[in-house]
Amino acid sequence: MHRNHFKLLLFVFFFSGCTVTPVHVSQNRIDHLSIELRSLDDAIPPKEAKALSEDIFHETAELTKEFKLTSPPWFHNFLVNIGLREKGLCYQWSDALYIHFLKKHYPHFSFHLGGANIGEYFFEHNVLVVTGKGGKFEEGIVIDPWRDSGKLYFSKLKDDTKYKWKHRANREFCQNGK
Repeated sequence: MHRNHFKLLLFVFFFSGCTVTPVHVSQNRIDHLSIELRSLDDAIPPKEAKALSEDIFHETAELTKEFKLTSPPWFHNFLVNIGLREKGLCYQWSDALYIHFLKKHYPHFSFHLGGANIGEYFFEHNVLVVTGKGGKFEEGIVIDPWRDSGKLYFSKLKDDTKYKWKHRANREFCQNGK
């Protein structure tokens, strides 16, 4: 075997076992997301915003385990693409979260799929966007556990300047869950 191929194989073998353990989430982060969710609409009850915030963090932790997540995200994508991990690409995160929350009862919220750089293989990115019931996509909150390898990133869509998000209303390629 060529020396460089051996090094690559050794590298892949070594890092493919380095899974990310779900991080303990501070109550401050849960409360911060809850406040952001409540800011979407004055009619949103505090208890519902809190429950949704807790559920988002809980489901992120569950998917982190299920996907056997490795860090950084691009390396995890590499492992999925060569068959050493089954799932964990950004669209799989957004699809799983979307389907999870559609099955739940959060009457004051709507859930949407968002994408940036659609069709650009190495640069496309997908997320869940939460809005107040009937709210505009552009006023929603980005929910992105892929970006920081299982550590939940969230922000108002307009404040997430790293990407130019578009609503993916026609998401026929949603993979039906986890």
